[in-house]
Amino acid sequence: MKILIAVVVMLIASSSNAFACPVCFGAEETSMIEGTRLGILVLLGLTLAVQGGFFAFFLYLRNRAKRIADIDLENEWSELQGGASRS
Repeated sequence: MKILIAVVVMLIASSSNAFACPVCFGAEETSMIEGTRLGILVLLGLTLAVQGGFFAFFLYLRNRAKRIADIDLENEWSELQGGASRS
């Protein structure tokens, strides 16, 4: 059993070029490398767009809460002013 584990570790840890794909091994510029780069850029763009959407949504919620708090404050102030003039 120890020999089998040692052989597996040696195969995994060895620097054999047989396990490397052309992209990982450092092939020249090919359409596969260009496609990979484009895929990475698309995924980064999508991730940034989703995060931007969350950020914009939370800003919207914060502004809405401020607006509602201002309206409540105005209503309370007008009630206080109306109560003071009646006395």
